[in-house]
Amino acid sequence: MADLSVRIGTTTLKNPIVCAAGEHTLTEGGIRSALAAGAGLVVAKSFNESDAARRQLGHTDYALRGPDWSVRPWGPTGSEDANLLCRSGLQPRAFGEWLEAIAGLDREARSRDAWVAASIILSGLEPAITMARQVEQAGIRILEFNVGTPYADEATHGGVTTERSAARVREQVAAICGAVRIPVWVKLTGQSENVSALARAAREGGAAAVIMIGRSLGMLPDLDTLRPTLGTNLGYGGPWALPLTCYWLARTRNSIGPGFPLLGTNGARNGADVARMMLAGASAVELASVVMARGFAVLAEAIAALDGYLDAHALSACELVGIAADHLESFEQQPFDAGRWRDFVPAAAR
Repeated sequence: MADLSVRIGTTTLKNPIVCAAGEHTLTEGGIRSALAAGAGLVVAKSFNESDAARRQLGHTDYALRGPDWSVRPWGPTGSEDANLLCRSGLQPRAFGEWLEAIAGLDREARSRDAWVAASIILSGLEPAITMARQVEQAGIRILEFNVGTPYADEATHGGVTTERSAARVREQVAAICGAVRIPVWVKLTGQSENVSALARAAREGGAAAVIMIGRSLGMLPDLDTLRPTLGTNLGYGGPWALPLTCYWLARTRNSIGPGFPLLGTNGARNGADVARMMLAGASAVELASVVMARGFAVLAEAIAALDGYLDAHALSACELVGIAADHLESFEQQPFDAGRWRDFVPAAAR
């Protein structure tokens, strides 16, 4: 059996499989199921002070579509290649009730050598600072600070934030990190021309780690109804995002150095994808869409598959991190063959 443990700053995870925040971690039952499946860390469904963001949970809807956009079923038989289209909302419970539940679950997680993190999505900075302090006072050991939810342009104005400015990321993260002593892991949007700059800003603000990249926005017309799928613009996640996430992981590792912890999210469906993100520079990987679609067993399956992969390559999880990223070469360094392109076009185009 391989050594699956990883270090995220001062935090040691027993394995790099993280059950990301989502509707599947909205309840105590969901979080306990993720812990029972073996996840090293579970992130509870996010919260903020916005009433509009909490009400949005009542306006949510979800669709799974295959590569050909055909409808795919929810549940354990749902295919790994499905795309998730959704509009989401936040934890609707009162903050004190939510906080007490997450603190209790994090205490339970200790007996499994695991962690349960609280997640705050930025709306107003001052309320976020107040909540962050309360998270720490409750005894919760890790705080995810999400400044990159995809929905800010579509949700009620001010309810959530998609932060694309490095200067504002630095300011916001510094304010949160200055208010608490527990590790703050900052989740970033992929809706930016330079996610690495946002990551650098988060590090400069005091983040213990950065999570990248959040879901994108999309819109899919339905050929039968002639209307938008689910009636609106949507968050869009799925296996298509894996190379994009790996690109930003590798670019960020090469930009700000290998010593700063990165977590990958968006595109990982199984243990092989977790390995791919780790090779690109992730110290741990969050799974969300595949858990929502297929259930918590996918977490255990991912752990087993990653263990087998590492064992076959005689590597530990820590040793896997960044190997591919550290071997990236420029286009100019690739072998030169003036006629190579001819093998990849129709015969008539040669």
